[in-house]
Amino acid sequence: MPRSVNAVASRARRKKILKRTRGNFGSRGNVWTVAKNTYEKGLLYAYRDRKTKKRNFRGLWIQRINAGVRQFGMSYSEFMGKVHKKNIELNRKVLADLAMNHPKAFETVVNSVR
Repeated sequence: MPRSVNAVASRARRKKILKRTRGNFGSRGNVWTVAKNTYEKGLLYAYRDRKTKKRNFRGLWIQRINAGVRQFGMSYSEFMGKVHKKNIELNRKVLADLAMNHPKAFETVVNSVR
């Protein structure tokens, strides 16, 4: 009895990964084994960096808030401590946006905290 292989499915599976690695440098985009490794590593980086992105944005918000409150003679840690003490329910993302794009509104927040 002849050996039966499902070449259609195998080829489709390979084409799917090769399509996703288009644009990679050299053999990473057109050699099956290299492309497969590249694709899998890329998925790992994507998973890892979705977590890292959250960390980076939090750091950016903290820097923006700090720069905003320094104009009013306060440090970031003082400001956030007073915000929590006054039970102001604004998160760092919103505070950073206010500090950067709406300085008048941010000034009212700072004055209410004092």
